[in-house]
Amino acid sequence: MKKIVSLFVACLIVATALAQNVPAKSSQSRKAQKKNAKKERINQLLKQEEEGELIFHKHSIFGVKLATDGYGLTYESGKFKTPRKAFLMQFEISEKKHPKEKKQAASANAFQVNSVVYGKLANFYQFKVGVAEQRIIGGKGNRNGVAVSAIYGGGLIFGLAKPYYVDVQDPANQTLRRTYPLIIDSNYFEIKAAGLGAGWSDSQVKLGAQAKAAMRFDYGRLNDGVTAIEVGLQGEYYGRKVPQMAYNKQKQFFFSAYVTLLLGKRK
Repeated sequence: MKKIVSLFVACLIVATALAQNVPAKSSQSRKAQKKNAKKERINQLLKQEEEGELIFHKHSIFGVKLATDGYGLTYESGKFKTPRKAFLMQFEISEKKHPKEKKQAASANAFQVNSVVYGKLANFYQFKVGVAEQRIIGGKGNRNGVAVSAIYGGGLIFGLAKPYYVDVQDPANQTLRRTYPLIIDSNYFEIKAAGLGAGWSDSQVKLGAQAKAAMRFDYGRLNDGVTAIEVGLQGEYYGRKVPQMAYNKQKQFFFSAYVTLLLGKRK
């Protein structure tokens, strides 16, 4: 009888141990499958990289743009029509600068030096919406190569010219808030720039159109990632003249060069 009981207890212990091991082995098996699937996916991407082809349906890309007349942030949504051609929707928020803009000290105290941009009439902000076409003219050839694309397109611009206000003192030592060129003509003493919050209620809307042509160089190690530099030329035309600097000719047409650092994903 004791032998039967001992045998029963031993069987129960073995069965319990096996029951505990089955989920563990099952969990390990799932992890191994995921690891192998990820490895296989990377191998496929590397193979595509070596063949120099980008076989995806769409992409989303963010960018930081530096132009000869300003700077901005960009977003691009692209849809591939063929492996070498894509339709792009592009959005940009930027600020345009005049080449003669230069900060100079206006006043100082024990803690800080206040500065102004002498002669500046307005901050000119832009929101751009455009469409473009991307054509891949050179594949990577290998995973350390560079994909080269030509990009051309155009779109609309919503511009906002916000007056550049400066805190000044008049000859009677009264503190006022004024703009150029009145500050120069009235011989006011500049104290400091009024700041980003001043002038929005007096802003003027400037509507325009844009066109651009560029070359894009994609250095992404894997084809599903975008790490690229775009270098191009752009032209902008506005329905009304844009105020920028006092005693300088106001323009409607602007032409500039730019470079944009791009980071994103393909799917």
